[in-house]
Amino acid sequence: MRTVLSSAVSLGFMVVPAVTATAQVKPVDQQITEAVSALPETVRAGAKVLGYRGDGGLRTIREGQTFVCLADDPANPNFHVACYHESLEPFMARGRELRRDGKTVPESQQIRAEEIRGGTLQMPVHAALYSLSGPVSQATGKPDSVAALFVIYMPNATEEGTGVAAQPSRERPWLMFPGQPISHVMVSGGWRKP
Repeated sequence: MRTVLSSAVSLGFMVVPAVTATAQVKPVDQQITEAVSALPETVRAGAKVLGYRGDGGLRTIREGQTFVCLADDPANPNFHVACYHESLEPFMARGRELRRDGKTVPESQQIRAEEIRGGTLQMPVHAALYSLSGPVSQATGKPDSVAALFVIYMPNATEEGTGVAAQPSRERPWLMFPGQPISHVMVSGGWRKP
């Protein structure tokens, strides 16, 4: 089972494995409904959704704007959907590319931070990400509950500059990667029914 905090790490530095022959790709409508469920209801209708088709590739399954949502990956045994502001797409797409090329999560983090510092990868001044993650019940094939996680990207943010502690916590916001181009504030939204 993933914890809220470990989900955040995999989320921010998305792992996108290819769909295996045994993975069951969900219908497009179901992928869209699940993917946008991470967002507040008021912005779900207009979000772009990236989902899966039979060949395992991740592609646009619904056009939209403001937010980009990732459908649950059928190759991952846990449920996980995420939506982020469209200004984060170059950063997220680069992370997916690096993971497809076999880079580890720490390698992907380091490479993207260096690219941001070097000016070859753009990072917004601030942007939000919403996610839901949880174990899938073997009885139902769906999660019984999901952990909500909210992330606010703030490149180069520090404890001193924001007042947000860098110590990980499930009870309060905390700053991940302080002082780095990939820093962000993590906020646990608790567990809820999907």
